[in-house]
Amino acid sequence: MTLTGPVLGALGACTLAVALLVWVLLAPRPAPLPLRRRRGETVAQPSALSRLSASAIRLAERAVGRRGADGTDLLDRAGLRMSLPEYVVVSAGLVLAAAAVGAVAGGPLAALALALLVGIGSRFNLTVRVGRRQRAFADQLEDSLQLMSSSLRAGHSMLQALNSVAAEAESPTSDEFTRVINEVRVGRPVVETLTETAERMDSKDFVWVSQAIAINREVGGNLAEVLDGVAATIRERNQIRRQVKSLSAEGTMSAYVLMALPLGITAFLSMTNPGYLARFTEGPIGWIMIGVCVLLMTVGAIWLRKVTKISF
Repeated sequence: MTLTGPVLGALGACTLAVALLVWVLLAPRPAPLPLRRRRGETVAQPSALSRLSASAIRLAERAVGRRGADGTDLLDRAGLRMSLPEYVVVSAGLVLAAAAVGAVAGGPLAALALALLVGIGSRFNLTVRVGRRQRAFADQLEDSLQLMSSSLRAGHSMLQALNSVAAEAESPTSDEFTRVINEVRVGRPVVETLTETAERMDSKDFVWVSQAIAINREVGGNLAEVLDGVAATIRERNQIRRQVKSLSAEGTMSAYVLMALPLGITAFLSMTNPGYLARFTEGPIGWIMIGVCVLLMTVGAIWLRKVTKISF
């Protein structure tokens, strides 16, 4: 039997119709649309930059692993609202940008120098932020204790007194006390949380506060009067600390001048009379003298720092 063209066309149409019917009956149903899609709201798709940053953060998490406890603690001390992988990604991006600028401006050596400078600067920035935050916490501690004692005299509980400090004090005291309250509410002991805060802020005065609260919770008594006594002691210590700092400011300034004087003279001579200093780089004796000078200046800087820095 010979199939003509119309017959083949009819068979093909029937086959296509059967296939469409089978697909309609057996194909899985589409997932229901989300409510915001049915309301006409547009769903924002993540951009390529967002996907790239998320991938970089996941890579940093795998690279940091379990060794990131110290870095996370340092970020907490500095008061930065980001995780350690996020900070690593941001720092790496800044280092790469600095290296690119250095490569365009001065070549590979400039790129390496700028990358090292930005990396060291990132770590130095964390150290500076930690020191500034700890000093601010120490300066605000006296007012915080007075506010706590006033709340206790008004009949509030210990947690309510801490909450009043978190609401009324300035940062970083408000941030640290808010953290204390949140940890106490999830079941941690108050004394343990306060002791951890004292260690994180490196405050010996706040260690006394946590010890006073611990003793009061064991033996009882008027905690408001205890806090007043601790606040008076801290006030006197702060007065002595400020007096010592003002008396040692002259020595600190003298140290800065003595360290900057050789560098300033060298820079002035290199600009006004370059040939005068060129002899130091013409032979090994000159380089040895330069090395000895650098060594002596380093020893002098360490000695001046020890003299002008008074531990109290």
